Amino acid sequence: MRKNKTTHMMAGILIIFFVAIFIVLTGRFIYIQATGEVNNISLEEWAKQKRTSSYTLPAERGKILDKNGMILAYDRPTYRVFAILDDAYSEDPEKPRHVVDVDKTAEALAPILDVEASDIRNSLQAGLDADPPRFQVEFGNAGRQLSQKQKEEIEELKLPGIYFDEEAMRFYPNGVFASHIIGFARETEFEDENGEIKSEISGVTGMEKQMDDLLRGKNGYISYQRDLYNSKLLNPNEVIKEPEDGNDVYLTLDQKIQTLLDEAMSTVESSYSPERMTAVVMHAKTGEVLAMSSRPSYNPNNPEDVQNWYNDVISTPIEPGSTVKMFTWAAAIEEGVYNGDETYLSGTYNVNEKIIPIRDVNEGKGWGTITFDEGFERSSNVAASKLVWEKLGTEKFLDYLHAFDMDKTTEIDLPGEITGEILYNWPREKLTTSFGQGSTVTPIQMMKAATAIANDGKMVKPYVINKIVDPSTSEVIDQNEPEVVSEPISPETAEQVRGLLQRVVEGKNGTGRQFRLEDYSIGGKTGTAQIPSADGGGYLRGRENMIFSFLGMAPIEDPELVMFVSVQQPKLEADEHGSQPVSFIVKSVMENSLHYLNIDPDGEDIEEIERVEIPELTGKNPEKIAAQLEEKGFNVTTVGSGKQVVQANVTAGEKILPTKHIILVTDEPAMPDIMGWSQRQVVELADMLDLQLESFGNGYVVMQSVEPGTSLREGSYLGIELLPPGEEREEVQEDESADDEQAEETDVEQEETNE
Repeated sequence: MRKNKTTHMMAGILIIFFVAIFIVLTGRFIYIQATGEVNNISLEEWAKQKRTSSYTLPAERGKILDKNGMILAYDRPTYRVFAILDDAYSEDPEKPRHVVDVDKTAEALAPILDVEASDIRNSLQAGLDADPPRFQVEFGNAGRQLSQKQKEEIEELKLPGIYFDEEAMRFYPNGVFASHIIGFARETEFEDENGEIKSEISGVTGMEKQMDDLLRGKNGYISYQRDLYNSKLLNPNEVIKEPEDGNDVYLTLDQKIQTLLDEAMSTVESSYSPERMTAVVMHAKTGEVLAMSSRPSYNPNNPEDVQNWYNDVISTPIEPGSTVKMFTWAAAIEEGVYNGDETYLSGTYNVNEKIIPIRDVNEGKGWGTITFDEGFERSSNVAASKLVWEKLGTEKFLDYLHAFDMDKTTEIDLPGEITGEILYNWPREKLTTSFGQGSTVTPIQMMKAATAIANDGKMVKPYVINKIVDPSTSEVIDQNEPEVVSEPISPETAEQVRGLLQRVVEGKNGTGRQFRLEDYSIGGKTGTAQIPSADGGGYLRGRENMIFSFLGMAPIEDPELVMFVSVQQPKLEADEHGSQPVSFIVKSVMENSLHYLNIDPDGEDIEEIERVEIPELTGKNPEKIAAQLEEKGFNVTTVGSGKQVVQANVTAGEKILPTKHIILVTDEPAMPDIMGWSQRQVVELADMLDLQLESFGNGYVVMQSVEPGTSLREGSYLGIELLPPGEEREEVQEDESADDEQAEETDVEQEETNE
């Protein structure tokens, strides 16, 4: 009986226990059924999430273009290859959609991806051997950023299980072209709010970094419900949010002028191997920067082993040397204390026994008693010091340095601008500042100040961004306008200083005679500044250890362009002097830029070359019109074998020099032989034919990707490789003598060497 009672009691307890569990579970199921939630998580939402695929629709990063719409930076499509390993992905065994043969796949992909077959085989096998096996695998860097050609080569193999994703890569079609302004962007990875690793293109330097928020745009997405194998359901509840592409940034740069500058600097870099070079070309009346370059430079498509990240034009202050004298003379003239015909004794200037004497550039020998006008022409340090100490007064001169904004940044729309420093504590520093020693400025500060002289006293703010445009609507979101920031001098003073600058170039005693142009008048000031030693113990010694520079403007009567060039520590031959590499850049860029801008020549005492009026070209027979032009001395290239001319790089009625290279495009365009062409000429051809141009290097064409005679259509790709002038360049020089003519020898070789 006791055993039976115990059994019944235990059975009762178990029944109660199981009933309680049943009630709890049933209640839980009823609660879940009624609320649709588990632990405050909606089962309906959880189910949707599990069967919903969501993909980012990346926004296209905005383009960077020059003022004329030439593309300088854009997103270029590339491809990432991956392999699907899961055999369940193949619905039809006769048409497999996964990797079937690892060895065959590896052997076929290896030569296209330029890797060892064993590397691909190991990646595939590692995915298969994983626990659990991986659905798909990738191939690291070797399988990314593939070109369209590589993708097509792989697709032709028809390998089962091999697929592609399209990715964007930032591309710079002109290579080192204005790289310190444009900068570069690259793909970076980040973790989103869901913990997933995403990637996007972000600006790193230059305009890419400065305008990153506007260029970036906003990504969209697409989501849909799918099955186990990622195939859409019949009712996928698809949601699409379109991406908002980034805005396009138009710069004030002119690709043709920038190309002229880059070519000239590459020539000097090859010939003289300087430590550093800077150059900038600016519109005198607006402040638009048309070209800017620093060397060493880098290729933003492959920014490795970069020797100089800084845009030296805005970020590296230097002692300006005698280029600053134009502002010293401008201050004296504006204050009414200057008499150009007044004489003084050149050579040395000893203010008092406590101050080290100031010496002129020829070791203090001077040129005897000369006028102050001649002192400017000869770049006399003594004349500059006398003007500040005796005529103007040191405090008044400091006021003018401030008026020319030598103590502040220009606020140019580029990242990384810094300002120089005016050393003005001791009498010696006040004297040396008058001729560009001790105190420092950046080239862009000098350019801004020079606009006051070029622009009848109105000093304008330099700028690089022209406008911001919405690419989807072509609406101009923001437009930069010229801005006059101050008027430090009067129009009369500016005109008088321009006359002095012209004497430096054209006067019989001028230090800048080798800067004379063929067709245009030019005025400017040469400079030779010593370089402080790294240990702070004075200056470097030796005739090459200098910064040779020139700040000038043309045409001098009514300047359109202002230009600054500096070349640091060039390797000179015994019979060469430092202004030769500087003058080569100034002459070739300024002369050709003014012609390109259709500025009327005004040069005097220059042998005139008869200009030829261009006849009507479009609609004409290419062979006949080419023969007519060649008879007049033109170098003519006919693009294609069509029956009529549809486009040319010159217009009817235009009067041009017979040295011009004329390009005639026919109604059946075909690729011409462009070997030996300059980059500027190829850019002109690409503009006319709307080709996608990709260039590597600088100088002249040594390789073209499209064979001569190949038919062309709009959007065709053209890749070229250029090399600096060398043995191949000698032949090109004969065709482009106007660009590369060397400076005429003069008997005046006076360089102002600041102590």
